[in-house]
Amino acid sequence: MPWLSVNGAQLYYEVTGNGEQTIVFAHGLLWSGEMFAAQVAAFSPRYRCVTFDFRGQGRSEVTASGYDMDTLARDAALLIERLVLGRVHFAGLSMGGFVALRLAARRPDLLRSAIVLESSADEEPKETVGRYKLLGNLGWLFGYEIVAGRVMPIMFGKTFMTDRSRKAERARWRKRLIHNDRNGIRRALKGVVERAPIYPELSGVRVPTLVIVGDEDVATVPAKAERIAAAVPGAELVVIPHAGHSSTIEEPAAVNAAIARFLERLAALEP
Repeated sequence: MPWLSVNGAQLYYEVTGNGEQTIVFAHGLLWSGEMFAAQVAAFSPRYRCVTFDFRGQGRSEVTASGYDMDTLARDAALLIERLVLGRVHFAGLSMGGFVALRLAARRPDLLRSAIVLESSADEEPKETVGRYKLLGNLGWLFGYEIVAGRVMPIMFGKTFMTDRSRKAERARWRKRLIHNDRNGIRRALKGVVERAPIYPELSGVRVPTLVIVGDEDVATVPAKAERIAAAVPGAELVVIPHAGHSSTIEEPAAVNAAIARFLERLAALEP
C-alpha cells in the first residue's frame, strides 16, 4: 500500500490507469478517496486517476496539527509534485473543493483544470458552526454511532436516504462514518468550520473550472455553487438532480457524464 511523506504527514494514495493526463480526486470530510470509486472506474481507462486521503482521515496519518485549508492545499500541491504528475485535473468535493479552489487561485502551474463539487468559497455560516461542532464533540466523546443519525442526512440527499433499494449502500457508508478516527475527524472538522474564505481570490482564477452541486445538498446549498461559478471567469455550473452532499456516491453516472463533457471540451481546445 503506497504512502507518501508530505509536509509532516504520511498520506495514503492510490494510482489507477496510465493515461497521458491525470485526474486527482480529493474527498470530503468524514470520508476518503473511496468516495470516488465510480469516477476512478469510469475514467481510468483514459486517464491516470489518483485518489488520496487527507491527513487524519481514511488511511492517512493522524497528525497533531495541519488541518487548516491552507496546509491541506500545500499537502495536495506537494503530492502532485512528488508523484511527478505534471499539470492535473483536480477534482475536489466539499473539503476537497476548498482545496481545489485554493490550488486554482494560488498554484495554477499545477492544474489543467479544477472540478469543484459540493463546495463553498465562503467561511462556514455562523448558524451551522455551533451545530457541527456539537455533533463533532459528541462523536469524539462517545463515538460516531451516537451522531450518525444526524450526520447522514447532512452528507446525503433525501432521495438517497429514502430509497429502499439503496439500504445496503447507506449501511456501508454509515459504517465508514462510525469507524473514523475520533481525533483525526475532530481536528479535520475544526479546520473545515473555522476555514477562511477564498472567495476574494476567485476573480483571479484562470484555470478552466467546472462547478457541480446536487440539488438536494443541504450542507453547501446550490446557491454556494452558483456564487463560485459566477465569480470564476468562464466557470461552468452543473446541477445534479436527486443528489445531496455526496453526489459522486449518490448519482455517479450523472457526475461522470458532467466531468466527461467538461474534459472533452477542454481536449478539443488543445492544439
